Amino acid sequence: MARLSRTLAFVLRFVVAGLALAFVIGLAWPGAGTRLRARLGLAPPPAASAPALPVTAGPVSYAEAVQRAAPAVVNIYANKVVTERMRIYPDPLMQRLFGGVALGPAYQRREQSLGSGVIFSNDGYVLTNNHVISGADDIQVLLYDNRVAQAKVVGTDADTDLAVLKIDASHLPQIAMSEHSRPQVGDVVLAIGNPFGLNQTVTMGIVSAIGRQFNSSLYEDLIQTDAAINSGNSGGALVNAHGELVGINTAIGISRGASAEGIGFAIPVGTAKTVLDQIVAHGRVVRGWIGADYRPIPLPINGAKPVADHGVVVLGVYPGSPAASAGLQAGDILLTLDGKPIADPIRLRAEESRLKPGTKITLGGARAGVSFQVQLELVQRPEFSRGSGSQN
Repeated sequence: MARLSRTLAFVLRFVVAGLALAFVIGLAWPGAGTRLRARLGLAPPPAASAPALPVTAGPVSYAEAVQRAAPAVVNIYANKVVTERMRIYPDPLMQRLFGGVALGPAYQRREQSLGSGVIFSNDGYVLTNNHVISGADDIQVLLYDNRVAQAKVVGTDADTDLAVLKIDASHLPQIAMSEHSRPQVGDVVLAIGNPFGLNQTVTMGIVSAIGRQFNSSLYEDLIQTDAAINSGNSGGALVNAHGELVGINTAIGISRGASAEGIGFAIPVGTAKTVLDQIVAHGRVVRGWIGADYRPIPLPINGAKPVADHGVVVLGVYPGSPAASAGLQAGDILLTLDGKPIADPIRLRAEESRLKPGTKITLGGARAGVSFQVQLELVQRPEFSRGSGSQN
């Protein structure tokens, strides 16, 4: 037992001495161990791996996207002269009760509308909302670099609430447009504009819904977002996380006077670009028109068989229109256009708008369960206000 203890003590002294010698050699000649292992043909020791970083789903900041898009977003100040008369009852409630009787001579005052716009080309074409500049006789555009430019109206389109302006200025930035497919629900978006005249402001949200429509008479195919869009944002840019334009912010009234928080709307960039190109080329938007309003096929109730799995129901027909001349009536179901299935009201409205006036088409459908086909010739769509609608 004593001999074993002496042997272990002897080995332990040599191990401690060896470790001490290796430590001294490591301090005096760094890397000596690695060179010795290489000379003896031994593999190098495994490198210590850095701790794995958590995977992030998106950028920490959207500053680069804002820096890319913001220079092409402008503030718009539209001024007009409003003629008014003094009234006996200035209070709106008293006017409704007793009538708004005018008193005294008419007088004029200046009124300014605030909005935003987007520079679409470096030669000065700016897109904004029609309601921002409607009736204005003087339009000033404040650029990102604080230059001020006078704008003239090239053309307007009440159906989409868009207007094209032209400014004369040099070194204009141009908005980058998304080359990808239309935005999807859940995409991150940034709204850039001039809310309440505070100058350029950025808010963030997501795409809440697509394909929103509030008036069957108009070309509405709106993007809904929860990015804050307030008064003055109208006409500004809705961009994606790369700073690419996906829509033009617009204001939509909520029915029954309800206030809406986290509900904003934008016109898709494809629609906006088409309107701009048409107005620049023709001074107006050239659209084919059938002359009817539509609504979706109603869903079946209590397991009943659906009327059709595609198509639209004619909501109303405009007197004197091609639809009226062809004998279409409210309640007719339209299923095909030139033999191709009609998907829904938005797509039918878009398809007829792409066809030129004078184009002859064939509509297939059913009335009271009886199939029919009618031929008609499209005409140029007339100007409508946003409150217009068809007659039954």
